Amino acid sequence: MKKKEIKKLSKDEALKSIEKFKKDLFNFRFQKVNSQITNPAKINETKKNIARLKTIIKGKINA
Repeated sequence: MKKKEIKKLSKDEALKSIEKFKKDLFNFRFQKVNSQITNPAKINETKKNIARLKTIIKGKINA
């Protein structure tokens, strides 16, 4: 997700996106262990998206 897309999300939408990304990350880890992952860069990209969403949520809480 791009920063612009993340900033447009409401708090509830961001929380739902975090849950979705966590599920994806869980699946990527299993694929990595089984040598079935096609794009290993997706793991880092997913982690970064989770961090971006958490940062935006924290900013909206403090604002």
